[in-house]
Amino acid sequence: MPRTDKTKATLAAVLLGIPILALAWVPSYAKDEPELWGFPFFFWYQFLWVLVTSAATWAAYRLMLAARR
Repeated sequence: MPRTDKTKATLAAVLLGIPILALAWVPSYAKDEPELWGFPFFFWYQFLWVLVTSAATWAAYRLMLAARR
């Protein structure tokens, strides 16, 4: 098993945890206002997190590759 840089692995875990925590706190986004292009806040906020989560997952993957070198 290759040696792992614990700092990079921890940062990768934090990156993966941010979307989970943000979406688990439902009262922060369970509202209609502000609207964006006619979409209520709830919908565009959820879609924004799809993009943010994809970026965080990619960054965590790259960090884990670097951590295992």
